[in-house]
Amino acid sequence: MSQIALPNLPQPEPSPPRRPTTRAEARVRLPVRNQVEWMERDLDSLLAADHEARAVWGLIDSMDLEAFYADIRAVVEHPGQPASDPEVLLALWVYATADGVGRAREVDRLAHEHDAYRWLRGGVPVNYHLLADFRVAHPAAVDDLLTQITGCLLAADAVTLKQPVAQDGMRVRASAGAASFRRQDTLEQCLTAAAVQVQRLSEEREHPAPGVTVRQRAARERAAREREERVAQALAYLPEAQAAKERQQRTLAVGKRERVTEPRVSTTDPEAHVMKLPDGGFRPAYNVELATVHAPGKAHGIIVGVAVTTEGTDANQAVPMEEQVHRRTGEHPTTYLVDGGFASRATITALEQQGVTVYAPVRLPRNRPESERYEPRPEDGPEVVRWRERMATPDAKERYQARGKLAEWANAHLRRLGVTQFTVRGLAKVTTVTTLVVVTHNLLRWLALGT
Repeated sequence: MSQIALPNLPQPEPSPPRRPTTRAEARVRLPVRNQVEWMERDLDSLLAADHEARAVWGLIDSMDLEAFYADIRAVVEHPGQPASDPEVLLALWVYATADGVGRAREVDRLAHEHDAYRWLRGGVPVNYHLLADFRVAHPAAVDDLLTQITGCLLAADAVTLKQPVAQDGMRVRASAGAASFRRQDTLEQCLTAAAVQVQRLSEEREHPAPGVTVRQRAARERAAREREERVAQALAYLPEAQAAKERQQRTLAVGKRERVTEPRVSTTDPEAHVMKLPDGGFRPAYNVELATVHAPGKAHGIIVGVAVTTEGTDANQAVPMEEQVHRRTGEHPTTYLVDGGFASRATITALEQQGVTVYAPVRLPRNRPESERYEPRPEDGPEVVRWRERMATPDAKERYQARGKLAEWANAHLRRLGVTQFTVRGLAKVTTVTTLVVVTHNLLRWLALGT
């Protein structure tokens, strides 16, 4: 086949170099953030199938939560605004506690902005007032929930009381400052001033000040009434504070601290006592007692007992805790590990009589040689004598070594969950909040087990 010759075509001239486009000349798509969009998505699609929020909801949903609904007045086939589901509020607090969030305002914010919290809320109306009130409104129900979880773990053989149980106390700062403590004469002056303030605000209701809204006026009146109530409560608590001071002074060596003959009570949290904290300082605090089961593997560190006291010492706390463990589980621990602060003759005797083998260090009496540490005393009963003989053996000393890593681990985990300073006031509310944290702790251990 013959080829066709092409004519010589003129070559195009090269284009001049392109000038860079300036920002003012560029034509781009700008963001429009106030444009309303319709998005086809549901809350359930926001979370992965194995998300921890789903697991928390599943465990809570499997519990008997009947007690949380007892105070709801809106019932089926009767008028009234439906209440927010207590199961949702409980799930939000458990998940928030596991996340290290302990304030109602922050939980409220997350419940409207964070996908996991929004999934748990499921559109149920919540606000920080509702969340704050709910957390402390059901002490008996929260305590029963801890018992249910403990029973489920026992039934699944995830934990057994044949394993050692360790008890320890940790002091946690109260929601009060050292400057809030007053003596009786000062408290009486504060009560008079608070009553005058309440009366003045009540009179201003008839002639309101300009620029003050109804909501602001109501908030001021509420704050004044609450202060008057706290001061009155502090005055009523003075005799108990005096008794606690006398008990504490009997346990302290003479000369270690300057004794204050007149008791003082906080006007912020009358039930909080000044205690020595781990950093060596003295501040208002509560003593949180925990009983933790030692078990191999992932079941390590399940808490089977919790109590909060206003005592700055662990003395006399072991017997009530062991009774609580028996109430929750129906069993007495076979082995009980406590430090020297718990080990009194009365405590050792009471626990041993329940069939509980106690491992606690034996204190060396003053002005006695080391060789007499484990020698029986004339006032010892048979249970105390057996305890002294047992603690003299290498096996007992080795068993006792498990107490530190078990009890201290549980204390550290509760601090990670937010138990560093209480944001509520009063022993009842502090106990309820602490029990809810322990419920969260055990649920997390349950999830780790995969039971």
